[in-house]
Order: sequence, then C-alpha cells, then structure tokens
Amino acid sequence: MIEELIVLTQIIVIDVIMAADNAVIIGMIAASFAPKHRNQIIMWGVAGALVFRIIFAFFATYLFGFAYIKIIGGLLLIWIVNDLRRDLFNLKRIKSPTKISKEPSYIQSVYKVLFADITLSFDNVIGVVGAAKDNINLMLFGLFLSVVLVVTLARFFAEQIKKHQWFGYLGLFVILIVAIQLIIGGFNDLGIIQINENFKSFF
Repeated sequence: MIEELIVLTQIIVIDVIMAADNAVIIGMIAASFAPKHRNQIIMWGVAGALVFRIIFAFFATYLFGFAYIKIIGGLLLIWIVNDLRRDLFNLKRIKSPTKISKEPSYIQSVYKVLFADITLSFDNVIGVVGAAKDNINLMLFGLFLSVVLVVTLARFFAEQIKKHQWFGYLGLFVILIVAIQLIIGGFNDLGIIQINENFKSFF
C-alpha cells in the first residue's frame, strides 16, 4: 500500500510538470490566432497528446522489459530533467505583440503543436512507465491524468511553477529519483549490482 502510494505520488508530480510544459507550448503557438483557430490549434494539441501518449506507452511497456532500455530510459530522464530545468527557470516570458499582425500559417502551427506533442509525450510516457514499474493500472491512470492536465489544469500549474520555484524543483527531484531507479534496476537485471530483496520492488 505504501509502495503504491509512493509510485502514485511520483506519477502525479511527473504528469503535473510535463503536462504543464506541453500545455504552455500549445498555448504559445495558439496565442497568435483568432479565437476560432486558436481553439482548433488547442484541440489538435490535445488530440496529439492523447494519441502519441498511447502509442509511446505501448512501446515503452514492451521495451522496458530489457535491461539496457531501462538504463537508456533513466539516462534520457536525467537529460529531460536538465532540459526542463532550463525551460522552467530561465525566466522565459511569453511577450504580447505590440502590433496587430497577420496570423501565422495554420498548417505550420499545427505541425509545430504535433511535433511538441511527440517530444513531450515521449518524455511523459518514459517518466510514467518508469515510475509505474509494470503496474498497468497505475500506468493507465498516469497517462489519462496527463491528458486531463493538458486539457484543463496544466496552464494553471505552469503559472504556479513560474511563481513558486520550489514547486518546479520538487517535480524535477521526483523525475530524477525515477531516473536513478531505472538505471539501478537495469544494472540489477544485468547482474552488475545486486539489490536487497526488501528494496527490489522500488526498482
């Protein structure tokens, strides 16, 4: 019970951080459009977030059965932590345009949103699947929650991260713990190290 609660907490924090990042990018791209096209851009972003998360979750669940993939996934998460650190704390601001300008290409903006969805969905899935540790129910909950957050609460959390840096640091710390767990678990599967039986469930 305690183990599942810890995993659930990790998944929620990972989703909050990464889904907020996803929603901010979608919002930035959609902001230059009139309300009709803006809503369409957001819907493309939400649909892409859902589809790509499902696709990546299927492959990640299969691939995480291999020790080397666990290690690579853990190293990728460490890279993601550093990348998110720059995004969250370099004080990048969305500046409002000073002049009324022509809308950018709708098709190109859809491509940008979908590309952002591909990148961030993969990051999100690696974090959730790694934290879930073969618990299908928790993994499905994590993927469902990430999409819900993109649709509804992600922008709110993104603003909170900007206002309260400790919230962002907490999220990065949780992702880093998951990365370390994946790497240690991979080394254990390869027989390079041995984990005490009492702690194997965490790896």
